[in-house]
Amino acid sequence: MRLKDKVIIITGATSGIGKAIAIKAVAEGAKVLIHGIDKSGGQEVVDQLGKSASLCIADLTDKNAPQKIVDDAISAFMRLKDKVIIITGATSGIGKAIAIKAVAEGAKVLIHGIDKSGGQEVVDQLGKSASLCIADLADKNTPKKIVDDAISAFGQVDGLVNNAAIIERNNLSQLTPEAFAKTITVNLQSALFLIQAAFPYLKKSQGSVLNIGSINAYSGESSLLAYSIGKAGLQTMTRNLANAHGVDKVRFNLINPGWILTEREYVDQVKKGMPEGWPEKLGKENIPFGVMSTPEQLAVACIYWLGDESKPFTGSVVELEQFSIIGRNPEK
Repeated sequence: MRLKDKVIIITGATSGIGKAIAIKAVAEGAKVLIHGIDKSGGQEVVDQLGKSASLCIADLTDKNAPQKIVDDAISAFMRLKDKVIIITGATSGIGKAIAIKAVAEGAKVLIHGIDKSGGQEVVDQLGKSASLCIADLADKNTPKKIVDDAISAFGQVDGLVNNAAIIERNNLSQLTPEAFAKTITVNLQSALFLIQAAFPYLKKSQGSVLNIGSINAYSGESSLLAYSIGKAGLQTMTRNLANAHGVDKVRFNLINPGWILTEREYVDQVKKGMPEGWPEKLGKENIPFGVMSTPEQLAVACIYWLGDESKPFTGSVVELEQFSIIGRNPEK
C-alpha cells in the first residue's frame, strides 16, 4: 500500500473530489481526517471508511478552524490515545524519550525514577499527562508502590515499560556477591515483580509489557558481567511470560538496544578514557551510518509494541542496532 500508516487531512472531503481522494487514500492504507461543513454527508463517508476515517465539521471562514482541524487529526489518530503507561527509569535517557513520545501519541505516563528534580522537570514538560513516582527498585515494596501510584493518578494501566537499570562495570575477578545481588535485583527481579503487581490491571485492559534489554544479553562486554547476566534473564523472562499469558491477552515483548547515545553513556565512556566529543570520532565499524543512534529514535520503535497495532504479537525479541547482532563478522 502506497500510503500505509500515513495520516492525511483532506478538506472539503464530504463529497466530490475530496471524498474521492479520501476513499482512494484509505484504499492505499492511509487514515484520513474528513473535513467539511456537511455533517450528514461527512458521516456517510466516515461510515463507509470505518476506523480509517474521522470527521471534523468546521467552517474555514472561522479563523480558529485550521487549528481545530489539525488538533482533531492528532487526537483521532494518536497511536496510544487514552492509554496509561508506566515507564521505569524515565527521568532521563531512553525512559524519558519513551515517555515524551508516548504522551505525543496520546498516552498518560507514570514517570518512575530516583532523580526527583530530573523527574519533576519531565513531568513539568509533559503537564497533566504525566505523574511522578520516586522510588528505589532495590526496595521490595517499590513495584507495588509504582502500580498504586499509577492507579491513583490515572485509574488504569494499559502498558508497562521496564526500562530502569543500573550499569556497574565488573568482571569475574572484580564482582562481589553484593554487587551482583544489587544489579540482579534492580535490572531483573524488580521488573518481574512490577509485572506481577500490574498484571491484574494489564489483564483487564489487555495490555502490553515492553522490556528494554540490551545486546549484551547475548554475551556482553567482559566488564559488564552482572549487567549482561541480568539482561539475558530479562530476555528469557519475556519469552516465558509471553508463552504463559497469551491466553490472558497480555503481551510481552523485548527490545535489545545496541549502542545508544544517552547522557549516562557519554559520561561512562569518558570515565573509561574516551576523549571529550568521542561520539564524533567513532569509526564506521562501530556506527556504520556515521552517527550514533539516539534515545528518541529508539522511542519511536517502542510505540509500536505498546500500541494496539502490534496485537496479537507477543514473545518477540527485537535487536535495534546499526548492524546485525547475531553472526556479525566485521570486515578485516
